[in-house]
Amino acid sequence: MRYACRPVDETFLDGAPLRFVNTVEVGMPAAAIFALFEDEAAWPRWWRGMREVTWTSPRPFGAGTTRIVRFDMGALDEHFFRWEPGRRFSFYIKAHSVPLFRALAEDYLVEQLGPDRARFTYTVAIDPGALLRVGGPMSRWILRRMFAQAAAGLVAFAKEQGGGSLA
Repeated sequence: MRYACRPVDETFLDGAPLRFVNTVEVGMPAAAIFALFEDEAAWPRWWRGMREVTWTSPRPFGAGTTRIVRFDMGALDEHFFRWEPGRRFSFYIKAHSVPLFRALAEDYLVEQLGPDRARFTYTVAIDPGALLRVGGPMSRWILRRMFAQAAAGLVAFAKEQGGGSLA
């Protein structure tokens, strides 16, 4: 079964009921990090629990691009509403297989800091559904940990690929 979410825009990223922000330094140039984000095969190698990424829009990607992401516990249909090549993208969830939220958006910002390092700021904004609200502080703790692990996973993956770890 698929559960629809409401579409949101960049204003939701600042005003959502739940908001998680993780910032890490990655030992890779910003362009290389962004190339990893465009590579469907790379995502499951650094994001624990992610099984498959399928782009459902043709390249080159941009605003309006869609994809499906499969995790151990479900799948997400994503719609990208912002795409700045080499620097930033944002998307919202159109539908998901587990009714955890009414709206969810993510923002991926990569900023060059030096020749071989960049700052990655990962923001997740959520309007929780009943299941997340019932979980209260425990749900927030689990989500905070999951998103922090994703950012740390990117740093570790970059190091494996030959980049230094600056987290």
